[in-house]
Amino acid sequence: MNTVEIGTSTVNNFIDGHIVPGSTGRTQDIFNPATGRKARSVCLSSAADVDAAVQAAKAAFPAWANLPPLRRVRLMNKYLALVNAHKDDLARAITAEHGKVFSDAKGEVERGIDIIEFACGMPQLLKGDFTDQVSTNIDNWTLRQPLGVVAGITPFNFPVMVPAWMYPIAIAAGNTFVLKPSPIDPTPSLMVAELMREAGFPKGVFNVVQGDKEAVDALLAHEDVQAVSFVGSTPIANYIYETGARAGKRVQALGGAKNHLVAMPDADPEKVVDALMGAAYGSAGERCMAISVAVLVGSAADAVIPLLMKRAKELNIGNGMNDATEMGPIVTNVARQRIVGYIDKGVAEGASLLMDGREYVVPGHEEGFFLGPTLFDHVKPGMTIHREEIFGPVLCCMRVATMEEAINLINAHEFANGVSCFTSDGHAAREFGRNIHCGMVGINVPIPVPMAWHGFGGWKRSLFGDMHIYGEEGVRFYTRQKSIMQRWPDSIAKGAEFQMPVSR
Repeated sequence: MNTVEIGTSTVNNFIDGHIVPGSTGRTQDIFNPATGRKARSVCLSSAADVDAAVQAAKAAFPAWANLPPLRRVRLMNKYLALVNAHKDDLARAITAEHGKVFSDAKGEVERGIDIIEFACGMPQLLKGDFTDQVSTNIDNWTLRQPLGVVAGITPFNFPVMVPAWMYPIAIAAGNTFVLKPSPIDPTPSLMVAELMREAGFPKGVFNVVQGDKEAVDALLAHEDVQAVSFVGSTPIANYIYETGARAGKRVQALGGAKNHLVAMPDADPEKVVDALMGAAYGSAGERCMAISVAVLVGSAADAVIPLLMKRAKELNIGNGMNDATEMGPIVTNVARQRIVGYIDKGVAEGASLLMDGREYVVPGHEEGFFLGPTLFDHVKPGMTIHREEIFGPVLCCMRVATMEEAINLINAHEFANGVSCFTSDGHAAREFGRNIHCGMVGINVPIPVPMAWHGFGGWKRSLFGDMHIYGEEGVRFYTRQKSIMQRWPDSIAKGAEFQMPVSR
């Protein structure tokens, strides 16, 4: 595979099977977050660029939709093999622009591969239902058909995995796709485009438009875009849902999170701390499924917090390409400053700052966008650091007396993405799972991200729209049901019928 412009000055669009420069001349700098230095630029597309991508996808749709599903997934299988062959290339590109450690980046690619594998089962997933003799001499069946041109708008934190939540299912189902990735780490999207081309997908089936809000608004307004999938912050998810729905589009918009981990007194403190270290500080906390709040029930706090402080002090922070590194930098300096602002607010509002990562410096990477692990204790529900999504390596500890109090605290939050409970009590686990108001629940699992065939999504202000992403709900989102009722002339009685038809 050509490394798709990784070493070149500008990351461009991929439209109708070709790499195409943006028409505006506007660009945005791309940084290596470990060094703090500019690596290259990305073009910022205009509405005209978006229209070119949509028109290419629209032109490709009739032939692609008419292709037997088996032939579509044979190409998807070829693409799957190519992604497997280039996992390390994709992971290196992620680390270079996002900053997460290389092993984590490879894990991201693997979880994207899971969805591609699921999409390869599309002939089975598209099977309809048939009823013989639904009424005398009448048969009825349903089928699912693709929508047309669909779009995905994806965040910086998973530049390979999150797009893979969308386009493999959409394309295998017969749609054509326009991807608008984050301008912070856009290179992996072009690598994906080249692998799609190498696999043999027809021109226009998969397109990439780089850009910012102008490109997003153009996709939302375009009359030929039938559906939009989005993953990002809640304010933008809300905007995309409202704007897209107003334009008559099908929309699934996944928003923010404030994921809690409840540690019961009977939980093994070592296992709880293992879980919190990876879930709170892995990928520098820049995950929509990161655990950012530890709810410590009863005596759990006294057992967990000292261990947590000890382990956090030992955390190896540095360049993500170093095999020994456990946590890399923050994705941009702007994001770093935003997280520092949250730590400042936590201190000002009276939380106990046990570990302060604001002044952390990695030797040899003094200009990098690094933060050390930050740990708060005695956080209260009204504090900003509990209400809002920080999206950084900041863990807030809250103390409660009972599991009921923990459940009520979590259920009162506006976000309801993911939650976890660590316990050895089966009854407590059952009651927690049944009574918690959250879309994804882990029992002794710190980050309960569903597998490819189950579907991902939160509740309340963590998801706008009624369908979760990927899995069978993803198939339903990218298709629409048609019911066909049929009889033949020889069985039709003479004369007009004026009553409501009923089964006879």
